[in-house]
Amino acid sequence: MTESFEPSPGLRGDAPAAATSHGLSDRKELAFISVERTRMPMVVTDPRQADNPIVLANAAFLDLSGYRADEIIGRNCRLLQGEDTCKTAIAEISEGVAKEREVNVEILNYRKDGSSFWNQLHLSPIHDDEGRLIYYFGSQLDVTHRRRMEALEAAERRLLEEVDHRAMNALATVDSIVRLTKAHTVALYAAAVQRRVHSLAKAHHILSRWRWRDIPLASLIQGQIEPFAKGRVDMRGPEVFLEAPIVQPLSLVVHELIANAVTHGALTQPTGSLRVHWSRDVERRRLELDWHETGGPAPAIDPPSGLGATMIKKLVDRQLQGRLSRTWAPDGLKAHLSLPMAA
Repeated sequence: MTESFEPSPGLRGDAPAAATSHGLSDRKELAFISVERTRMPMVVTDPRQADNPIVLANAAFLDLSGYRADEIIGRNCRLLQGEDTCKTAIAEISEGVAKEREVNVEILNYRKDGSSFWNQLHLSPIHDDEGRLIYYFGSQLDVTHRRRMEALEAAERRLLEEVDHRAMNALATVDSIVRLTKAHTVALYAAAVQRRVHSLAKAHHILSRWRWRDIPLASLIQGQIEPFAKGRVDMRGPEVFLEAPIVQPLSLVVHELIANAVTHGALTQPTGSLRVHWSRDVERRRLELDWHETGGPAPAIDPPSGLGATMIKKLVDRQLQGRLSRTWAPDGLKAHLSLPMAA
């Protein structure tokens, strides 16, 4: 049975939800024992003293923080803060203390040994019968495991989204290969598709090696050109890194250009050569790439159809959002590719 309760003089507080007369008479002692023996870390601070120091800390708090009692008593709770503690969380606590209101916040804290933990802090003001602030009661809960699980779940979601995005990009490129490849016979068609898919596989190898970010342009170009014309190409340009989504279509564009050079262009001749130079326009946020073949024969066939022009145009226009201009000079192809780049 719940009995009526009057708070003890000097300290205002809520009446227990249920208590016997004997329990009420021992309330102070029971409260202290409860705080000391509970597994939840708890502290009491005194805002009437300078810098609001800790005046009571239970054993669970000492276990959590790694400090001894004599290292805690008399110090402000900010000793648990560290380099990566969120300034916003600190400001929220300071504002709550200044306005004498309850605070609930998750904050990154540090133990004595320097290891960090996520602390779900509840801070509550305690007033006397006159309404004057006399203590702050703080409870802590180590929620590091929960935060780690949430971070892992978020990382897993991002990974699945990224895998889906990469797969869609690859499928879009394969779709372009299948739809836009032209040949006079089934055998020639199969060989052309196989060659282009192999080129796409090289792009994936580069992406994997560079962990799908910050792909060097030089590595992309070299990977597509070297199997066809090792030692016959002058490659030159500043260090430029590409975002992963443009690597696949750009690799295929470079592959089409080099395949044409060794099949119909300058590299069909022993004296033929290829120059691939690039620059980055920082102000306009564009990559400018020049492809210049020399020493080759005059075009023997209609150049656009011989260069897989439809496929290149679709890749450049739709997937790369760029521009490609080409000129068929008597001794070889001259092309200029302009692509938007991230800042």
